[in-house]
Amino acid sequence: MCPISKFLSPTKDDPQAKRERRKEARPGELLDAALDLFVEKGFAATRSEEVAARAGVSKGTLFLYFPSKEELFKAVVRENISGRFQEWNAEFETYQGDSSEMLRYCMKAWWEKLGAGRASGITKLVISEARNFPDIAAFYQQEVIVPGQGLIRRMLQRGVDRGEFYVHDMDYAIYSLIAPMMFLIMMKHSLGACAPQGFPLEPERYIASQVETLLHGFCTRPGDPPAAGAKA
Repeated sequence: MCPISKFLSPTKDDPQAKRERRKEARPGELLDAALDLFVEKGFAATRSEEVAARAGVSKGTLFLYFPSKEELFKAVVRENISGRFQEWNAEFETYQGDSSEMLRYCMKAWWEKLGAGRASGITKLVISEARNFPDIAAFYQQEVIVPGQGLIRRMLQRGVDRGEFYVHDMDYAIYSLIAPMMFLIMMKHSLGACAPQGFPLEPERYIASQVETLLHGFCTRPGDPPAAGAKA
């Protein structure tokens, strides 16, 4: 580089360079602020100016990127949930273990990557407000519920095709996997406040218990160890 060129190129201290970096960061900052507020207050109670203020920009700047609160909500869902289905389906395609191992892995990974974080509060929001916002409900169904159920169906069908699973009713078996996820989400974002003191729910332990029940049921099998608390 010519010695004088360093004085002509933007540096980290150049105001114009700072403005450009700030502009590039704004969509992510707005989505992060919106996620916080949607989870804290719900869709109806969250105001666009609150999102802008938390992100440190004007309301006009917010609308440059997201022309309505509905579009902002959709962008939050795509950024944090539905936009990850391509990654999750690719992981399914390359998984090498048996189907029982896949089920254990997927339930555990779902909690670590999504359920334990703020984004799982979006599901609680949709449960609470979907009846009042049918367009949001339809969007969430198309972007999250349909592909989510499709991925679970693929997991179960993989086990059936490999002779590892017997599924009595595929359409309803899907909900057997969804139900534990929904329970954990509600415990994290709502019902946990009502949990008995001294008995905190351990998500990892709960998931492990649910997976084993899904895989093996409650019926005894030859060689099973005695159950905890069983009478001698």
